[in-house]
Amino acid sequence: MNADVAVEKTSAIPLWNDPTASATARVDALIGAMTLQEKTAQLYGVWVGASDEGGEVAPHQHDMEEAVDLDALLPAGLGQLTRPFGTVPVDPALGALSLARTQSRIAATNRFGIPAVAHEECLAGFAAWGATAYPVPLSWGATFDPDVVRRMAAAIGRDMRSVGIHQGLAPVLDVVRDARWGRVEETIGEDPYLVGTIGTAYVQGLESAGIVATLKHFAGYSASRAGRNLAPASVGPRERADVLLPPFEMAIREGGARSLMNAYTDTDGMPAAADESLLTGLLRETWGFEGTVVADYFAIAFLKTLHGVATDWADAAGTALRAGIDVELPNVKTYGAPLTEAVADGRIPEELVDRAVRRVLTQKVALGLLDPDWDPVPAALDGADPDDPAALRGRIDLDGPENCALARALAEEAVVLLGNDGTLPLAAPRRIALVGPNADEGTAVLGCYSFPQHIGVRHPGTPLGIELPTLRETLAAEFPDAEITYARGTGVDDGDLSGFDEAARVAREADVALVVLGDRAGVFGRGTSGEGCDAESLALPGAQQHLLDALLDLDTPVVTVLLAGRPYALGRAVEESAAIVQSFFPGEEGTHAIAGVLSGRVNPSGRLPVGVPRGPGSQPGTYLGARLAHASRASSIDPTPAFAFGHGLSYTRFDWTDLAVEVQEAPTDGEFAFSFTVRNTGGRSGTEVVQLYLHDPVASVVQPVQRLVGYTRAALEPGEARRLSVKVPADVASFTGRDGRRVVEPGELEVRLAASSADPRLTARVVLTGAERRVDHTRRLHVTIVQEPLTT
Repeated sequence: MNADVAVEKTSAIPLWNDPTASATARVDALIGAMTLQEKTAQLYGVWVGASDEGGEVAPHQHDMEEAVDLDALLPAGLGQLTRPFGTVPVDPALGALSLARTQSRIAATNRFGIPAVAHEECLAGFAAWGATAYPVPLSWGATFDPDVVRRMAAAIGRDMRSVGIHQGLAPVLDVVRDARWGRVEETIGEDPYLVGTIGTAYVQGLESAGIVATLKHFAGYSASRAGRNLAPASVGPRERADVLLPPFEMAIREGGARSLMNAYTDTDGMPAAADESLLTGLLRETWGFEGTVVADYFAIAFLKTLHGVATDWADAAGTALRAGIDVELPNVKTYGAPLTEAVADGRIPEELVDRAVRRVLTQKVALGLLDPDWDPVPAALDGADPDDPAALRGRIDLDGPENCALARALAEEAVVLLGNDGTLPLAAPRRIALVGPNADEGTAVLGCYSFPQHIGVRHPGTPLGIELPTLRETLAAEFPDAEITYARGTGVDDGDLSGFDEAARVAREADVALVVLGDRAGVFGRGTSGEGCDAESLALPGAQQHLLDALLDLDTPVVTVLLAGRPYALGRAVEESAAIVQSFFPGEEGTHAIAGVLSGRVNPSGRLPVGVPRGPGSQPGTYLGARLAHASRASSIDPTPAFAFGHGLSYTRFDWTDLAVEVQEAPTDGEFAFSFTVRNTGGRSGTEVVQLYLHDPVASVVQPVQRLVGYTRAALEPGEARRLSVKVPADVASFTGRDGRRVVEPGELEVRLAASSADPRLTARVVLTGAERRVDHTRRLHVTIVQEPLTT
């Protein structure tokens, strides 16, 4: 396929197009040849939507921005194209053609032939019509399996790259501090080590496919007061350093992330978008980050409109540029004419523009966008005829069998069995009552950034683009000999009580009642979970708890099933449900995974990435708290969760025995060593998730009672045992000391080998010796765990 408009080439190519020259030389030459307007043009994006007819993209009119005139902008160039596939439903092949034609136009219109970086959302899959909807990040955390997340991210990246996308706005590395926050579903969990390791695996997978991974939201977004979106963050420097920042540090250092997005929030009066000490001092000067910092959508304008720290658009631009934000997204607002004029009249130094454009162009060089053989046509359209768009429709499958198998594998690992009195797995029930608002709703498995929930809801006449079998449908296939009777009972949040009698009737006549509750994902008030959908309490939305209680009053065993974006208090169900199955928006294959757990086809191995509260008002709360954050006689409120971080049951049993501490004392720059045995003593194969928690009894500053420092999944056949050998470097015991610097202190420690944060099985008591030692971002981050078969 030939692009509609070819970029002129000459035999003597300019230095910036010479792939044999260094990136530095190429970028220096290009910046030296650019006008101020051409430089600033590389620092903003334009929000567009691809054409479903294969024509050029059209600017998207957002209610927070003025209309954009592409004809006026493009002669100076363009830095980014915002969400070409994720703005309106478009056939992937025609969207790819539309993007290719637009890139040809962009390159042909500016003097240097520079195309734009095209970015997309990819929080739980490529956010495009017809693309696989994978489980949300909270489910990634529930797997405690970086490898499956890495493989998922690589698949997402390959799909994005195949149609011409360069950058993905994921993963979210915010650590949950208050489960009332609407974006909990987008996070990986409440522990920084879990968030860091799973998030880093996602970055590695996405980057392996050539997609620029964008870490977000840097930093403090999830710590907003009362869990309200964009509210100020009430955190001190130590909580920020030891809880909120480590996942970003790990993903940059070990994941190779090439981009980062600022948080909307302010911390102690300083908006992240204006924080030079954060975006330049820590990120670049200390951690050595060399990629691009992109603005969360409208964040630079928010410095004026929401934060009140800028007088006008030029002041907002200068503030953000000085802090270290390189690219304004989603549209040009402050980095266009206001920035150009402010530089021209001396209010903003041109050196700040040059610094940002250097980073942007260096990334474009790395992506091959300045090479003489650059082709706007993506791999998925190789050999296609651009003059026959109708023949292209349906050519690209973004939800193929390999994707579906991967989505199911991840969903199966993410289902958490919270409680079980032996009712599960269901043994050939004759009559099943299926009750609840999420029992017969296909979209109940999707998060707020899935295409159907984020964009598709605004296009009700358009097909979903993917198969979303309801739990009612998958249960019928899972239990073909059972009579399944359905009653909705109530809606997710409508408070309707009129269906209670029907629900009670079908439950009385059944051998078991499956009550399927939870959330509806949406954005800005359209859902009970998602961006801008914060909760006042952690009570189940609407009348769902009342429905659950009414069914618990009956003699029929009740199995509570949750399809949700956050953990909810379950009241009486904690003690009275025959079983509780928790799933966090498990994606398009999620109902198959849940049905498999209910039947026993799948032995559950998921573990909670966030604790499940006992009461609806015990927030903010997290297992990662100091002694006074836990239950005590000093307060009448008991924040102890009903089910703790890391909890999850199996259909088999595991014994942990024979702890041997080989190295009990180590210097503050050494490591401990110990080993122990895990054996499957049940009657079927299963996976135990071994978790290591560090307890520091005495420290110079208050520490959490315990914190996760390592984990591994051990898949064992009945009777099989593994010997796990563990090495714990002293560095993982480090924390931010009294002077604000990270230290390893001598003294006694406990390494708790546990099935959850509330279920320690073995404890290794060790001692650090010698002098206090300072460490930095180059410290060792991981415990080493080696599994070896144990012969009997």
